[in-house]
Amino acid sequence: MAKKENVQTSSTDLMITINPKSVFSESIKGIRTNLQFSSVDKELKVLLNTSPEPGDGKSFITANLAVAYAQEGKKVLIIDCDLRRGRQHEIFNVVNTTNGGYSNLILNYKEDVKLSRYIIKTEVKNVDLIPIGPTPPNPLELLASKNNEELIKELRNYYDIIILDCPPVVGMSDTQVLTKLSDANMIVVSSGKTHTEMLEKAKKQFENANAKISGVIINKANLKGSSYNSYYTSDYYTSEK
Repeated sequence: MAKKENVQTSSTDLMITINPKSVFSESIKGIRTNLQFSSVDKELKVLLNTSPEPGDGKSFITANLAVAYAQEGKKVLIIDCDLRRGRQHEIFNVVNTTNGGYSNLILNYKEDVKLSRYIIKTEVKNVDLIPIGPTPPNPLELLASKNNEELIKELRNYYDIIILDCPPVVGMSDTQVLTKLSDANMIVVSSGKTHTEMLEKAKKQFENANAKISGVIINKANLKGSSYNSYYTSDYYTSEK
């Protein structure tokens, strides 16, 4: 279904492929495992990933988590929902065309649309990507549209895991409208950067959308001598930010 891009995946962001035995890689796999345990009695297919503000590493975590699922044999799709500043196409070194991508797919979506025109097969086995496409003048309207709701519903039929790489949640409503389409909501915070005040604001945004934060991923935590370690907690208040 996805089209093939003849590119090399050499991004240093994909640390799980560069050093699969590293502390970081094991931490990402641990996040995957914790999410699986949290969904014993419910479907966990669409994961929403965001952060309080830019620079927390949400896209970095999204990409590596997608690879972790793929390494387990899951068929994975990343959708770059950050229609203003998405960078998944940079991480996977694929072309973000002006006549393709997520923004165009939402706009043109109907039952007989050729999804393969918009979905890119990356160089990582089992990982497909829908990059952002051209930046639209109305990102919120597109994300909140019936077209987008029906699109995500259809994509559920083709993938084991779909990860929505969403914009920072504080200061804009894009992520809030996407919570109605997700099965679990994760928030990435940055060790030494994210303050409790910002995390509280992020929590309030989810509450306003009648959505729950499923877990917090603490990025760049200096554990076991690694400044790139990440870990997951379902307890919101264990984050000392």
